[in-house]
Parts: sequence; C-alpha cells; structure tokens
Amino acid sequence: MRAHVVSKGEMRITFIGTGDAFGSGGRFNTCFQLETSAATVLIDCGASSLIAMNRLNIDRNRIDAIILSHLHGDHFGGLPFLLLECQFISQRSRPLIIAGPPGVEARVMALAEAMFPGSSTAKRSFAVDYVEIEPGSPCTICGIAVESRAVIHPSGAPATALRLECDGKVFAYSGDTEWTDVLFEIARDADLFVCECYARDREIPYHLCYGTLVERRAEFTARRMMLTHMGREMLADLSQIAFEAAEDGRVVSF
Repeated sequence: MRAHVVSKGEMRITFIGTGDAFGSGGRFNTCFQLETSAATVLIDCGASSLIAMNRLNIDRNRIDAIILSHLHGDHFGGLPFLLLECQFISQRSRPLIIAGPPGVEARVMALAEAMFPGSSTAKRSFAVDYVEIEPGSPCTICGIAVESRAVIHPSGAPATALRLECDGKVFAYSGDTEWTDVLFEIARDADLFVCECYARDREIPYHLCYGTLVERRAEFTARRMMLTHMGREMLADLSQIAFEAAEDGRVVSF
C-alpha cells in the first residue's frame, strides 16, 4: 500500500488555489488538496489549477480522486489540462476517480472535447472512473466518507457544499452559494470549514457576503472557519476581517 504523508487521525489541506472566477488579487482558481491516511484527493480543479499545482510541486500521481462541488469553469475547468498532463507528462498508470454532481461525466467529456478535440475519447494509460454524488446521499470515495448538500448557485447541474470525514476528522466546504441554512448542517462540528465569501458589504446573487457571515458566525459549530473565493473588495484589506483567510500555497493540518 502506498505511504501517505499524514498519519491516521490527521488531515492536511493544501490551498492550491483560493481565488474567484476572475483571479482577483492574482489568486488561482479554486483547488484544494486534502490528504488523509486513506487517500489524497483534490477538491475542485479550476481552470488555472495545473499552473498552481506546478508552482507548488504537487505530485499528480498521488491524487486518488477529484471531488467537484459544482460545474463552473473556475471549479472544474482545469480537468482537461490535468488529464492530458497525467497522460503525457506524469505518465499516470493507476485509475483516477472524478466525482461530482449528477451529470459530471457528460460535462467533463464535453469540456475536454471543446478544448482539445479528440481528447475525450482518446485511449489513456489510466482509467478514469466517474462517480455521481447525489445531494443528500452519503457515499464513500477512496475510504473517505463524503456528504453533499444542494446549495444556491446555478451551474447547469446541482451545486453542492461538501463534507468529508476520515478517521474522526471532518473537512467541510461551502462550494459557491448565496446564504442557505444548509451551511450549518454541512459545517456541523467540522474541524475546518472553508467558506466562500465573494462580496464584502453588499449581497449579490448566488454568492455569500461577509456581513452575513459575521452576523451568523455564532450559529456555526465548526471548530475553525476560513474564508476563500474572495473578490477584490474582500481582498482589499484582509487585516480588517474577523475570520481567517485562506491563501494560495497555505498548508493547514488538523
């Protein structure tokens, strides 16, 4: 069995990309690497993720699965690049799981074909196994218990918040969404809850506002909470916000 960096009862997350769709502040699109004793998974893989992975020397062959919160380009648009890199550069041989909302396989195949015609059906040196995660139906991926809940963010398929548990440790992630009480459930007693916060002082459709999170913070039971996917207004003065902020390249163990 392959050795993992982390020990049993520990999780380690590397924030490969913490940016919004527009690369505000020079940040890369959303992509987190979560390492557990059972497996190493990516959570989302936005369009610029392979560049960010190269900057951090992330070993693609250690990735067992990619779990997608929703199907917008800044969250899954990096997959065609990554799949080609695994074939021609990393020379991957073992299977890769790509898991996400219903319809994930068709969307990834269509995206790959649009960007690199012929790539979606080309023979690979490794198998790609697709897993649909139905919101509200827990499943297990590579030994990690995964829950998802539908949130409010139209993306051509259900957009979801995610909750991953292994060895008694819990990582939770809001995905992209406007306010919904579902976030309380997905973040319940989590060791780390990473929450998007695109806007600062104004509410905009389908995204969270800093003012709302400040108002509702006491209702969350997560042990630790960090903000990600921040727009220009949020990034303008991070020293003034009342939460921890994720940033590209940061590593957190718990």
